[in-house]
Amino acid sequence: MSEAPSTKPYLIRALFDWCVDHGYTPYLAVFVNEQVNVPMDYVNNREIVLNISPQACQDLNMDNEWVSFKARFAGISREIDVPMGNVMAIYAKENGQGMSFPVDRSSPTPTPEKNTAVSKGKPSLKIVK
Repeated sequence: MSEAPSTKPYLIRALFDWCVDHGYTPYLAVFVNEQVNVPMDYVNNREIVLNISPQACQDLNMDNEWVSFKARFAGISREIDVPMGNVMAIYAKENGQGMSFPVDRSSPTPTPEKNTAVSKGKPSLKIVK
């Protein structure tokens, strides 16, 4: 018998829907490693909390492997990519209700099909002649 797929992405999507249906703000707590594409200026102790409400992000996609969307940080639009394995929790900002998940902090999450890069801070330009 083959291994059953993880329930984690299904639970995350269900809790997101619950938050939105009841007027709560869904927050995603994420463990940051090499596979996560987020603005590093907002990472604290290898963790970041992201507002994934429809008002805060666009093009939200939560499939079984990734959470990805666009959001503004300090007025700059950024692409955010988080492997499901790095999601530590989803909860409502207003009351803290939600669910937490175990995350392996010792090794990077394997990259399934998507190639992402980690933001290294402010971009710089170089003149090439």
